Amino acid sequence: MFGKKKSFTDRDFDIENPLEYVSEDADFNFEDDEKEINVTSCDKNLLWIAISFLLIILCARTFYLQVAKGPYYKEIAENNRVREVVIKAPRGIIRDKYGEVLARNIPSFEVVFVPLNLPENESTWKVLTAKLGELLGPELNQEELFLQMMQASKVDRRSYLIQKNVERDKAFEIIERSVEFPGIYIGKTARREYVEGEIFSKVIGYDGKITKEELKENPTYLMTDYIGKSGIEYSYEDNLHGKHGMRRFEVDATGNIKEDLGEVVPIAGDELILHIDAELQKEITKIAEKTLVDNKDATGIAVVALDPRTGGVRALVSLPSFDNNMFARGISNSEYAELINSNKKPLLNRAIKGEYPPGSPYKIMMAAAALEEGVVTEHTSINCGGAIHVGAWPFPDWKTHGSTDVRKAIAQSCDVFFYTVAGGWGDIGGLGIKRMEIYAKMFGYGEVTGIDLPGEENGNVPSGDWKFKRFGEKWYIGDSYHAAIGQGYVTTTPLQVVQSISVIANGGKLIRPKVVDKILHPDGEEEVLLSEIITKQVVSKKTVEIVRDGMKDTVYSVGGSGASLRSLKVESAGKTGTSQFGNEDKLHSWYASFAPFENPELAMIVLVEGGGEGHTWAVPITKETYEWYFDRKRGEIEKEGVNRTKEEIEEEIMEEEV
Repeated sequence: MFGKKKSFTDRDFDIENPLEYVSEDADFNFEDDEKEINVTSCDKNLLWIAISFLLIILCARTFYLQVAKGPYYKEIAENNRVREVVIKAPRGIIRDKYGEVLARNIPSFEVVFVPLNLPENESTWKVLTAKLGELLGPELNQEELFLQMMQASKVDRRSYLIQKNVERDKAFEIIERSVEFPGIYIGKTARREYVEGEIFSKVIGYDGKITKEELKENPTYLMTDYIGKSGIEYSYEDNLHGKHGMRRFEVDATGNIKEDLGEVVPIAGDELILHIDAELQKEITKIAEKTLVDNKDATGIAVVALDPRTGGVRALVSLPSFDNNMFARGISNSEYAELINSNKKPLLNRAIKGEYPPGSPYKIMMAAAALEEGVVTEHTSINCGGAIHVGAWPFPDWKTHGSTDVRKAIAQSCDVFFYTVAGGWGDIGGLGIKRMEIYAKMFGYGEVTGIDLPGEENGNVPSGDWKFKRFGEKWYIGDSYHAAIGQGYVTTTPLQVVQSISVIANGGKLIRPKVVDKILHPDGEEEVLLSEIITKQVVSKKTVEIVRDGMKDTVYSVGGSGASLRSLKVESAGKTGTSQFGNEDKLHSWYASFAPFENPELAMIVLVEGGGEGHTWAVPITKETYEWYFDRKRGEIEKEGVNRTKEEIEEEIMEEEV
């Protein structure tokens, strides 16, 4: 190349002209080579077999890769070429009966990590989580996050939620310092906001971060999703969640977007319209909170107002309460511990989970059972001398009532009358515990009502078999006496009591309570959830009429225990109650009622837990609530027809709502 002839060992091979190397070598003797390479026929056959075998292997491998495994490798290639971004569906809005928003979505930021984009060296993950901890604060569990990173597949492209509802400044700081946070991203999302959360939390509930167990049960959900945890948010999760959308991009080898491949539009969750009257709920809460301040012995209050014609829940209040926004924005460990450990039990929904001896409101069912079974008639009179004695055991009344029929027994809450119709006394045989149990369950006691809220309790309707299994003892007549007045082994929830009172208010139907009235689908379709009548006629209309009269006499007769409600502008009916509980003979305060007396719009139960006498604490809450409710209605009617006469307005107020 530089004037010197190269030997075989130091000569360059010219790739552009490979034959040049051969032609320049004058010592090559082709004739001698042909003589030396003398291949036999057998050797040729073996060579062809080997070549054929290799070709077969090559073809088989090609078939395997292109045909058998073709879809697999195509999918891998597609995944490397195409990126998918989830477009989250907005959660459904929740409104009250009149359209007032109770739960909505507001813009928010969340921090996520993508396993595929995390640093390859796992030892740096500890540093990464520590930096995030410094920025996001003590709410971030660094150990839990590190474990989550370790458990995720390193080729997983999905987003894993680290923290939701991150402050705007912190979110932007992570973006600005993105070099320090490889694999960590900020997502724009929405979080739940509850309007006046503390007032409605026992009805609406709250949502929270999805758990591994919940993700298994809901495979279409994302690991960054939130899911209903309690209340309506839980019961109607399938409706509220919606369906996520997807945007697809084609990317190049460096991850830059080449083409937008289109999107699947997300479908928003359904909108829920409740039977709840938000203004009524607020007013009851205000009245009840004042009662808790005034009554130092009371530990809680539950109020449930139903439309007895439909079972629609117009108000459901349980105090003390909590702000469900604490859970929506991400509750801290210290905040949660405070709620759980509080002796005020703010997380307990007393209206549906609290089990209490119902006291005298239970007598409404007992009176109906005694009339229906012919144990007494409306004219039967029982003399109350202030107590019944069984051997050496006295069963006292709260006072001496004298000659008492069923209406007077209800109005004045005569215990001796109900002792007699339950266990028998003198020439009256009594219902006995078996029939008492049957009628109690006919009125909805002893089992859940089936309201569309989670966590409801059964209460307890005792029987002879139940007592023997529980205590190994037989049933005594004294047990029947105690059960007849809502004491002893009987426990109920406030919701069960108002459901049973509604049977008398509506003419005899047992209707399942319902919180949600309508479901509005994203396509505009409106789905009305019809009332569910469990039993069309629990007892005869004649029995209902007699018991209704007794409840009306509670308010309007001489000696009636609900006399303070006489001043209402509409007629009402009710039953006071005072039930003993605990070893220190503390008292729960009850009042069950409905109004107006003709064509009732509301049936209501008020429980003041540990509050004392029913007429002292539960009755005033009822009175103030009815005053507010019917004054509001009167005002609405007057606004609608200022030219109508007073008589027309009065008639409108008393008419049944269509």
